[in-house]
Amino acid sequence: MTTSEEKQLFTAVRTETERILGNAPGCHDFAHTLRVLHNAEEILSGETHTDFEAFAVRLAALLHDIARPEELNSGGKICHAKEGGNKAPALLRRLGCQDESLIAAVGRAVARHRYRGDDAPQTLVEKIVYDADKLDSIGAVGVGRAFHFAGRIGAKLHNTAEAALGAPAYSAEDSAYREYLVKLRSVPERMLTETGRRLASDRAAFMHEFFRRMNGECHME
Repeated sequence: MTTSEEKQLFTAVRTETERILGNAPGCHDFAHTLRVLHNAEEILSGETHTDFEAFAVRLAALLHDIARPEELNSGGKICHAKEGGNKAPALLRRLGCQDESLIAAVGRAVARHRYRGDDAPQTLVEKIVYDADKLDSIGAVGVGRAFHFAGRIGAKLHNTAEAALGAPAYSAEDSAYREYLVKLRSVPERMLTETGRRLASDRAAFMHEFFRRMNGECHME
């Protein structure tokens, strides 16, 4: 694939992804996709890779959430990662991509970016896309997304660790602090690339300090 063909495909994929995610909720909208793409570029800059791997990463970063609408419409019964892993190859072919190796690499990276079970990311492409997505869940953006979600479900602004950890999801106690305690603070240890771990460590330090101060200002320390 020539440089011109790559640019044309990338632009077409970006446009199609923006259309698909046009009505997605704020935590997983097209702006999230663009941040994941930026994160992927940052990780690529710190990792040794081929041109093929870099292009596959960029395409998969754009496409990683294209099945979010299906997951939302199914009430969570459809896994957006698994469904996206099937949807992405078909979309690439429809947009004119004929490189089956590239199509397969992108499809697997999309399918494995939500790794929570046995289907762990294996290749560098898959690991970078996974790490890029996880980076957007922590740091300042991660705090913002946690409060955004808590607001959408009507949760409290803040609560104690005991109340947060003892509460079910989607309850009034499902605060941003609960998201931090249950999930976000453990993200750095789950990163798969050296560059991803370094970036996650910096973002995690900010989160820790934010909630330390939040506890103090809310008189919960």
